[in-house]
Amino acid sequence: MTLHEADEDRRVARSAMRGILIAASNLHAEGSADLMTRAEKVAVVAATHAAAVDAESRFPKEAIDAARAERLLSAAVPPELGGEGVSTADIVDVCYMLGRNCASTAMIYAMHQTKVACLVRHGRGSPWHQRLMRRLCAEQLLLASSTTEGRAGGDVRNSSAPIEWRDSRITLERQATVISYAEAADGIVTTARRSPEAASSDQVLVAFLKEDYALKRLNGWDAFGMRGTCSEGFTLSASGSAEQILPVGYDKIHAQTMMPFAHLAWSGAWAGIAASAVDRARAFVRKATHGGGGTMPPGAQHLTRANATLRTLRSLIAAALQRFEAVASDPAALESIDFQTGMNMLKVNASELAVATVMSAMQACGLSGYRNDSEFSVGRHLRDILSSPVMISNDRILANIGAASLLSGTPASLRD
Repeated sequence: MTLHEADEDRRVARSAMRGILIAASNLHAEGSADLMTRAEKVAVVAATHAAAVDAESRFPKEAIDAARAERLLSAAVPPELGGEGVSTADIVDVCYMLGRNCASTAMIYAMHQTKVACLVRHGRGSPWHQRLMRRLCAEQLLLASSTTEGRAGGDVRNSSAPIEWRDSRITLERQATVISYAEAADGIVTTARRSPEAASSDQVLVAFLKEDYALKRLNGWDAFGMRGTCSEGFTLSASGSAEQILPVGYDKIHAQTMMPFAHLAWSGAWAGIAASAVDRARAFVRKATHGGGGTMPPGAQHLTRANATLRTLRSLIAAALQRFEAVASDPAALESIDFQTGMNMLKVNASELAVATVMSAMQACGLSGYRNDSEFSVGRHLRDILSSPVMISNDRILANIGAASLLSGTPASLRD
């Protein structure tokens, strides 16, 4: 082969590779567009029933049924297991869209997808969990999460209840102070102490299907906001095969997937709530300005502030998504102090910005925003968004990462 021929072969190969990459990019773009089109249909259903879901403190069955019909519950499962393999950014975008229409639906979807992410990223090598993912796709199963237990509250990195072993069978009984939408779920993915002899921080993550467990209610859910999440407390009594334990320790799952994915998905839902409040504030100011002969109402300045904080919130989430996706396949980077601190602070900062945005939107609307019987009411938005600082308490997160702050240095440059 001559030098010219070799160069020509390399040129053809590069051209072919560019074609493959462009085709793959176009396919992803088309897939994302299709996903969002289907999500819009679910959002319409969610919006239709949002007021009733809130007033009755009931599970948003209509919206979740619509999500099943549009196959949104399995969107992140890899194609070889029956899903679509959509990106984390796509899932967070769906959370944002749903949050603009029904906060409870958005949060339920976010929690479900967090459990799916744990299965996808840490259960691919397990035949039992692969079968579960195939069944999830075929039947559009809804997964709930149980990580809150007893007096530990939101201390998800410690478990009291242990897995009891008998040969290849396991049992678990835990006092779960919160299991959102437990009675409506098709399965529960729960943390537990590895064994009765294990330390509380030596945890595993286990997937139980509805036929594997019984629930006994400990407390109800008459909450200020997020009323449709039905986050009641239960005694969870479960039994199953040892195969149902994910093959990776929960310390790895939490650091690499559970925490960052949850904080991203939750933040997407909160941003959606905030965006909806800003939409109402903008509509109010426009109507008031038109009715006032072109004079803006006194609260219009608060709309400016709401817009600004919403842009900051959206930028914060976008940057965190880019950072997560850039290191998603690098366990060392995911477990680094810098990354862990950043993803924990995402939750703190996103929740605070979302609350500030909704508060500014309410001030822009004035009494019309405060009233429940107004077309510009943002009362439900405010009640729902106030869950964000207490859902895994910001104070607890800040206290937990305090030591990491002492270990990290201050960058020498703005570009570092």
